[in-house]
Amino acid sequence: MSIYKKVLIAIDGSETSMYALREYIRFSKADNPSISVVSVVPTYEGDLAATWTNNIVASIKKQCDVSLSEAIKIAKEEGITIQALCEEGTIHEKIVDLADMENYDLIVMGKKGLSLIERAFVGSVTERVIGYSRQDILVIPNGAKIGRRNLLVATDGSAYSEAAARKAIEIAMQSHGEIKALSVVDVTVEFMLRAHEVYDTLVAKAKGFSDAIKQKALAAGIKAEALVRDGEVYQVIIDVAKEQQADMIIMGSLGRTGIKRLLMGSTAERVLGHATFPVLIVKP
Repeated sequence: MSIYKKVLIAIDGSETSMYALREYIRFSKADNPSISVVSVVPTYEGDLAATWTNNIVASIKKQCDVSLSEAIKIAKEEGITIQALCEEGTIHEKIVDLADMENYDLIVMGKKGLSLIERAFVGSVTERVIGYSRQDILVIPNGAKIGRRNLLVATDGSAYSEAAARKAIEIAMQSHGEIKALSVVDVTVEFMLRAHEVYDTLVAKAKGFSDAIKQKALAAGIKAEALVRDGEVYQVIIDVAKEQQADMIIMGSLGRTGIKRLLMGSTAERVLGHATFPVLIVKP
């Protein structure tokens, strides 16, 4: 995605984060972005006067050094140079603040495979980075391959999904890709049966949202299709991504407020929790 020139990849030494690093390097190599890799270690808050404190601090710092050494090795194997950064503090705050201060335009993070219960939650660090950052976030599930030829854009007609659509069109223009614009009517079967007229109105409205993105893509010379489906929004997005063999899901998200409240939104959060595809969260 050559629209991103300066990329920050967050790692913690886990298999999933190192996979995301390797996969993004492989994917973006032809675009030659400037890539920095950051590993954040928590500040030690124990007894600073204790005799063993230096050993504990050194052990914590070693985790960072080991992760970054592995990252540099991976980059070297792929034939590129990266900047390696070790930070100390609250993990999501350090990632977000670094991205702001150094003007990164994309943050990349990994995501492990989750159990049925854990899928309800993406993970506190990822959630908070997405909720607080001003940058777009690419979340790469373990084992997923990034592509940009077949893009699924979820839309509800909001300014946030419009931003996602614009970004999808930019990516598709550069990659000769195509776009599927999906709008979901979130109603139950019982509602469909009991309230036909209201349901028809909702379907027409949803079709308008997806058609609007389709027309913008076609005007830009991009092959596009408008899709309207019924069901629980996050599950429909996941199902359609599988059905269409999407390379990437692109969604909008609420951003950071002045008091740094977490406002990611339940749909984006649940898609991220369940997706086995790379998910790009676009900020307006």
